[in-house]
Amino acid sequence: MYVICSDLEGVFVPEVWINVAEKTGIKELRLTTRDISDYDVLMRGRIKILKEKGLTLKDIQDVIAQIRPLDGALEFLSWMKERTQLIVVSDTFIQFADPLMKQLGRPTLFCHSLVMDENNMIIDYKLRQKDPKRRTVEALQSLQYQVISFGDSYNDISMLSQADAGMLFNPPDNVIKDHPEFPVTHNYEELKKLLIKYI
Repeated sequence: MYVICSDLEGVFVPEVWINVAEKTGIKELRLTTRDISDYDVLMRGRIKILKEKGLTLKDIQDVIAQIRPLDGALEFLSWMKERTQLIVVSDTFIQFADPLMKQLGRPTLFCHSLVMDENNMIIDYKLRQKDPKRRTVEALQSLQYQVISFGDSYNDISMLSQADAGMLFNPPDNVIKDHPEFPVTHNYEELKKLLIKYI
């Protein structure tokens, strides 16, 4: 039996932090896991910027409320649901994800959580567990599932490596260059053709 584990941002919805950067004009917030492979470095930098600029969780949630799924994402999700099971394994946060998951028909989501102070400022974050994407795949494999995974960024690589089949979806050139071991798809039609080989 197969289970698909996929990333969220850059795969089904636009990157949240890039949208926040565009709405606020804070160019440093454009950095994502496509640019920085160390997630802790990335998040500590984001939290520092939010504090300096006085941006609250609600400010970010207001931006997220305006984000819509990528073109073709809903049709692709429907196609997958007819064929197999999907778990979205993301480095986003439960406080960010709800409006996005609602639009996507609420597939199962594994993600992290944020820590706020009394003024609704983000002061820290809590990982669900260390290396959560790889650990999710390992847990499913321990239940005798074969796992297919896809994502677009550095933080997906351990998940793709652990999976029985891993593939990149519309990644930037630097990720392709650093990880030539994975097949690359650039759109949902190409991804479907690759997935059909397994499911």
